[in-house]
Amino acid sequence: MTDYRKESDSLGEVKVPVDALYGAQTQRAIDNFDYSQKNQMFRQNRPLPVPFIVCLAQVKKAAARANANLDCISHEQSQAIIAACDAIISGKHMDQFPVSVFQTGSGTSSNMNMNEVIASLAKQRIEQSSNSDKNKATVHPNDHVNYGQSSNDVIPTTVQLALLVTVVERVFPAIDNLLNQLSELSKKHHSVIKTGRTHLMDAMPLSLADEFLTWRHQISESRERLVSSLSRLAEIPLGGTAIGTGINRHKDFADKAAEHLAEQLALPIKPCANLASRISAQDPALEVHGQLKVLATVLMKIANDLRWMNSGPNVGLAEIQLKALQPGSSIMPGKVNPVIPESVAMMMAEVMGNDTSLTIANQSGNFQLNVMLPLIADKSIASSELIADALNALADKALVDITVNNNRLQAQLSKNPILATALNTRIGYEKAAEIAKTAQKENRSVIDVAEEKTDISRKELESILDPEKQARPFE
Repeated sequence: MTDYRKESDSLGEVKVPVDALYGAQTQRAIDNFDYSQKNQMFRQNRPLPVPFIVCLAQVKKAAARANANLDCISHEQSQAIIAACDAIISGKHMDQFPVSVFQTGSGTSSNMNMNEVIASLAKQRIEQSSNSDKNKATVHPNDHVNYGQSSNDVIPTTVQLALLVTVVERVFPAIDNLLNQLSELSKKHHSVIKTGRTHLMDAMPLSLADEFLTWRHQISESRERLVSSLSRLAEIPLGGTAIGTGINRHKDFADKAAEHLAEQLALPIKPCANLASRISAQDPALEVHGQLKVLATVLMKIANDLRWMNSGPNVGLAEIQLKALQPGSSIMPGKVNPVIPESVAMMMAEVMGNDTSLTIANQSGNFQLNVMLPLIADKSIASSELIADALNALADKALVDITVNNNRLQAQLSKNPILATALNTRIGYEKAAEIAKTAQKENRSVIDVAEEKTDISRKELESILDPEKQARPFE
């Protein structure tokens, strides 16, 4: 059985597990936001994601440094708070942050959870120090850890920083990984010509390299879109306190804290010109997530293209064969499925759903405060992680060791009636259409039919109808 201690806050006493680093306000949140079913088999705990908790500790560290610089708290208090933050940033004590995503809309419960844990760790450090004046160096969760701050500016700041850090540290490297893989594939298969498709129907020829490079260009553009949005995400509301006016903090706190955060995270962080705008809404987070949604649609398309290209092996397109990763059926022996593209498609469907949640969340502010900040944190970070994982899965599992079925591609290409399009400028659309229809109806090559129905020599037809020349008309 759990042993408890008694803690108190402005509402009275609360029983808290004896070994918990948090205090009364966190315990109230745990009790109030426990939406789990009573049956232990179905109990679920959905706390805020680890990147959010780490960035929240970074905010508290920067605040402690700024407040010490400005003589708002003592040097010893600041050092104790910073040491506690560093422990959390390193990954320790994550079990001490159990508060549900679905809590008060400002994230006050998570802010106080962090304040209480840091205060407990800071007190332990002071008590263990032989040089401390224990009366003067006490650390209070509100008066010292939260000095010059409010949940209303701390939580949206953390939302922005956690998304910023996740995009920079996880999404960008994953994008670059896939870009490199597509570049290598385009070089490797530069000479492969295949039938293009529009409306899922045969169209003009193109090179397999160009298909890879088109995907690459879409992903590269998505990266550029993300980069263009991140500058606004780096403009934080810390220092706005409750509603953006800056009440109860030193006049230089916002600038100092932003300087420390920029140093700690090695990112160009600065205060927003209008602090209230980042407290009452999270437009930059929604903007960045919108760019992630665009990337999600690109990855969904690539995943589905790969599924089609891999389809078969006998009655599908069978243009390529993805690496066999696992048996594909519990009943059909030998069946192998495109499991990575299917997995990626599901992940991207979730990102698109998250965007709807974030759209609703961002407009859910009344007057001076958005009241769905924890949900914005949860969904935006989740999408970043999903996209990073999907990018790496495509690069490292789906696009490695693919086999190009060149014989199949050439057989399909030779019977493609759309090759007759190249004759338009010589014989006109109607005559070219007649040749294409005859070739398709009689299951013959376009060049044989064209030789019969035109006075163009076989040699010239071979040049005009050369699939590679059609795929690269200006080379």
